Amino acid sequence: MQRLPPLNALRSFEAAARHASFTNAANELCVTHSAVSHQIKQLEEWFGFPLFDRHGRRTVLTAKGKELASSLTDAFGNISATCQSIATPDVKNTITIASIPSVATCWLIPRLSDFWQSHPGTEVKLLYAFHNKAIDFNDIDIAIVYGSPPFGTARATRFLDGIYVPVCSRNYLNSIGSVSSPADLLSKNLLHDNAWPGWTDWFRQAGVAAPAHLPGPIFEDFNLLRSATLAGHGIALCPSSLLKDDLEAGRLIALSEVAVHSNKTYYILEPPDVRLKRDHVNRFRDWLVETALTQSASFGAEHS
Repeated sequence: MQRLPPLNALRSFEAAARHASFTNAANELCVTHSAVSHQIKQLEEWFGFPLFDRHGRRTVLTAKGKELASSLTDAFGNISATCQSIATPDVKNTITIASIPSVATCWLIPRLSDFWQSHPGTEVKLLYAFHNKAIDFNDIDIAIVYGSPPFGTARATRFLDGIYVPVCSRNYLNSIGSVSSPADLLSKNLLHDNAWPGWTDWFRQAGVAAPAHLPGPIFEDFNLLRSATLAGHGIALCPSSLLKDDLEAGRLIALSEVAVHSNKTYYILEPPDVRLKRDHVNRFRDWLVETALTQSASFGAEHS
């Protein structure tokens, strides 16, 4: 084997180059800033030329430093992918999915049997993805989240629309009589999601002057809000993409064609390194996207 520079020095340099920061490299490697600086100085002494240009406290890669950093990032990526692959030899057909609770409960679980029928033998492990909690792609193959890009280094694919419509149960509608115009909703019991001021936006979209504060109970997440709506406690503003089954079955009824678009929507997230992806994970991602597109097309046709 040809003589190589010290491995620790190479790791420190690659991290510093990738982060463009000695401090962030030190945090990643769980060492001190001075330790990273020392390792890089040792590496520069080994080569006999600088890898960073120093401009006060700011450091910039030299041309040779850029060349080395690119090669090391690829090399360490290959090592990581190989280690991860051989560390889990018995789960080749297992997909680990992290999904926010609303999508898991209302959309994904009811449709998993369709996936298994067309892809027998694929095991699924479903976990919760919680709001503002980072996704660890060392343990998760695919994540389904609600938000807006960018999502760090993750590869994002648009999934379900964030289009909100007012809905209620049939029992609640029978108790209040017909709703003939958007303004009628102002006098009804409105249910609120803690995540965003949807009703204010909806009334503005409908051209209705609404007070700054709209009374009604507040529910912390979508699953609680949906349960309260199904129980007949009032009218909720909910994403139609998640309620397709409820609307088709008549458990919930849409009260208006006026819809409001959230500035966030649902996305599929995958690890940034395509070398870590496996064929059955790709098939599951493709199934998610195709199923969502088919639902969107059929739902639009029914309500056009």
